[in-house]
Amino acid sequence: MNTKVDDYIDRADKWADEMRKLRAILLDCLLTEEFKWGVPCYTYGSKNIILITAFKEYCGIAFFKGSLLSDEKKILYQQTENSQASRLIRFTNLPEIIKMEALLKTYIFEAIEIEKSGLKVERKKHADYVLPDELIQKFGEMPTLKTAFEALTPGRQRGYLLHFSGSNNSATRMGRIEKHIGRILKGQGITDCVCGLSKKMPGCDGSHKFINQTR
Repeated sequence: MNTKVDDYIDRADKWADEMRKLRAILLDCLLTEEFKWGVPCYTYGSKNIILITAFKEYCGIAFFKGSLLSDEKKILYQQTENSQASRLIRFTNLPEIIKMEALLKTYIFEAIEIEKSGLKVERKKHADYVLPDELIQKFGEMPTLKTAFEALTPGRQRGYLLHFSGSNNSATRMGRIEKHIGRILKGQGITDCVCGLSKKMPGCDGSHKFINQTR
């Protein structure tokens, strides 16, 4: 058991009992408990298998390679249409988790077997990603933005395209683009650290959340 997970659950405003039960189930499946990206993460042989997640309306467990699970009971959710690999099981109360414990373990053990087998999620190729119309419009207005975007690595470009295209609302897509113009012009990816405190540079590890606490 990882003490950082203890702290995370103890500080939770909501879903603490539900997360404790999910934690017990995952540990009972002999997964290793770690704390990554600011949330509890469960691994097998150093490979990421599952995250415990908590949102305003629900908590849940997210499978890194959930798209490969058979999901016979149809309980997996694709969080966005661009989620190629991860899948989520959502919960809104503790009795629901207790009732589903045996089924959850079946899904967890299948996820472990998938990882042991070496199966990979077949992801879209870079050329398969389509630029949203709003981004094309912005490129026309700001040629420097187009130049900066095209200078980004393919991975950074994909990160932005997935985020920008993750809404069906044109105004929302444009808002997301405008919010990240500064990052793009600086050559930064959507998940790159901007505070300079991350221990996993250039990626963000959530250290910015503690800036005010240390001042």
